[in-house]
Amino acid sequence: MLDNLTQRLAKVVKTMRGEARLTESNTAEMLREVRLALLEADVALPAVREFIAKVKEKALGEEVIGSLSPGQALVGVVQRELAAIMGGDLGPEASQLNFATQPPAIILMAGLQGVGKTTTVGKLAKYLREEKKKKVLTVSADVYRPAAIAQLQTVTEQVGADFFPSDPSQKPVDIALAALDWAKRHYHDVLIVDTAGRLAIDAAMMQEIAAVHAAIKPIETLFVVDAMAGQDAINVAKAFNETLPLTGVVLTKLDGDSRGGAALSVRHITGKPIKFAGVSEKIDGLEAFDPQRMANRILGMGDILALVEEARKGVDVQAAAELANKIKVGGRFDMNDFRAQLLQMKKMGGMAGLLDKLPAQFQQAAGNADMGQADKQVRRMIGIVDAMTPAERAKPELIKATRKRRIATGAGVQVQEVNRMLAQYEQMAGMMKKLKGGGLMKMMRSMKGMMPGMR
Repeated sequence: MLDNLTQRLAKVVKTMRGEARLTESNTAEMLREVRLALLEADVALPAVREFIAKVKEKALGEEVIGSLSPGQALVGVVQRELAAIMGGDLGPEASQLNFATQPPAIILMAGLQGVGKTTTVGKLAKYLREEKKKKVLTVSADVYRPAAIAQLQTVTEQVGADFFPSDPSQKPVDIALAALDWAKRHYHDVLIVDTAGRLAIDAAMMQEIAAVHAAIKPIETLFVVDAMAGQDAINVAKAFNETLPLTGVVLTKLDGDSRGGAALSVRHITGKPIKFAGVSEKIDGLEAFDPQRMANRILGMGDILALVEEARKGVDVQAAAELANKIKVGGRFDMNDFRAQLLQMKKMGGMAGLLDKLPAQFQQAAGNADMGQADKQVRRMIGIVDAMTPAERAKPELIKATRKRRIATGAGVQVQEVNRMLAQYEQMAGMMKKLKGGGLMKMMRSMKGMMPGMR
């Protein structure tokens, strides 16, 4: 969806250069392209109609200010309406979880089977522990799917949260009430209840989840939906919205090969804000959803703020400062430092993750480069460094032909790969030499201004 809509809008902006203002005729031409892009993205037809109508109403007659062309002016209108349709019109507080209740705050997770609900519970538990500093307890009320309880226990333990055991012989309402009692007695801040999903909506499923909701009275009821569901998401969203008082939506698999129609359709159908988006299969691949920033990404404007946040999470500031001091006093940039830089890049989501958050022009500049292959190359280089001895890492000049063959065998690569990695190391070492005498510290100080929280 993102690429398609971006390309169409770029094409329209190009064809409208020279126009003095947005008129009914040139706006109609542009909106036709936007409509086609949304329909191809599998956005629900009612949502497309309402979106186009709003854009047309806001765009007609709008003056083209400054150096903006009519195409660029319309993109501004589209960006504002995209943000609004995804929940931006509800205000920034709407996408936040509500904890204004007597602990524990109960979060009920609802959705069909196969949308990634159980994994999302684990991701949410990690987010709440690390970002919100909450003591989290999870429980599975899914007594139908084989291994559902064991799966939740595994992901919960993986993220360091607490797990309340349940058994397929129990009733879902009894499981939820027992977990709530345990959470109260052990002073948990949050209880996340994973409910059963089905392959399709049925009456028994809806009655069961309504009974669980009535018994535990959650402060948040989140509808988990697959971003690749397309038009199917509409019927599912309607059914759950009619049965449960939903408070928000979690989109999963937003990183997949999806056209992304669910991102616009579900908010339109339910009227509820999208609160989180699953952006990777990794356990930390859950982001708080920001309609404004998602609209920017859809329109190829990138998400620089997300990039900065990734840097804050991924960069070891202390290690960076130590490297800066080392270079400043004339220390050598060795293979250990090189490996540390590669690991930092991995932590920030790799090349593909970084490129995805950059504006469209940067992505186009990358051309058809295989970012997956680039990430694979980074992992391979780390493996090559790991195959070296401590002496070789400290003094790479020791690495001659015989040592190269041994390192290549240890890393499971060809000798040419070792040579390529050594050449890249030399490049970076050369850059570091130029930063002696405080140059790197100046760079670090300038980064503090861009990255709040750095000291």
